Amino acid sequence: MLCLNDADMVSAMPTFSAPDGTKLAYHVFGDGPPVVCLPGGPMQASAYLGDLGGLSAHRQLITLDLRGTGESAIPEDPDSYRCDRLVDDVEALREHLGLDRMDLLAHSAGANLAALYVGRHPERVSKLALITPSTKAVGIEVTGDIRRETAQLRRDEPWFAAAFAALEAIVAGRATDDCWQAIAPFFYGRWDEVAQAHQAAEDGQKNKEAANAFVAEGAFDPSATRAALALFEQPVLLLAGEVDLTGPPPAMAEFTGLFPNAEFVIQPGAGHFPWLDDADWFVATTAAFLGR
Repeated sequence: MLCLNDADMVSAMPTFSAPDGTKLAYHVFGDGPPVVCLPGGPMQASAYLGDLGGLSAHRQLITLDLRGTGESAIPEDPDSYRCDRLVDDVEALREHLGLDRMDLLAHSAGANLAALYVGRHPERVSKLALITPSTKAVGIEVTGDIRRETAQLRRDEPWFAAAFAALEAIVAGRATDDCWQAIAPFFYGRWDEVAQAHQAAEDGQKNKEAANAFVAEGAFDPSATRAALALFEQPVLLLAGEVDLTGPPPAMAEFTGLFPNAEFVIQPGAGHFPWLDDADWFVATTAAFLGR
């Protein structure tokens, strides 16, 4: 197993080669048994994860910059951004780290990649933590009605009227760039300075070309993935944010039901980035699961 301390991080960003030769980077936080962390976006640099609210005090976090994001190189073949093709990159990281099996944590769109990885390499995952996950890989639809109902939980917020109007336009298929900016407060449990700074930083961390390719035709086979997950008997944690529009609790409960050994928790008052909304609650819950 590869372990790096702070001095190692200062001297060189750790990298490894993907099967096609693309040089990929990852970041290491903390000490202890490693947890490989897959970012969302899709195709967002892993920097936005930070150390997941202090989870690095309990486990060593290894956050991967997917190809074409963060410190990782841009591949020669842009089609290699497709989610199912990224599974080989995750497997190459596991081999590079010298792990026979690994605990795997995935946030948002990264959960699609995690689900495909588990489907292809179930024997390589000891525990799986899905944090406010996307459901595209398993074909669970999050309806406009569910998003509206979840949004109504924020109706007493001063920014609600403008944000809800923008959400209505998006659900109706009339989205503009301004609409997506206007609904940003819905993704955080508190629309404070920390959340606003996080949102501003995120805007410059996403590879939009890669994001489009990530979900290209052929990336997902929900029926096959569901069948594979039904056979995955290792422990799974699915953590939802109470007010998360991206993964509202009803959809997250349905996702949980696809696994034979899954625990479903709802973080009170949390949005799409629960480690920002209540770091203590998030870390205590996630660390307890990973430590079992």
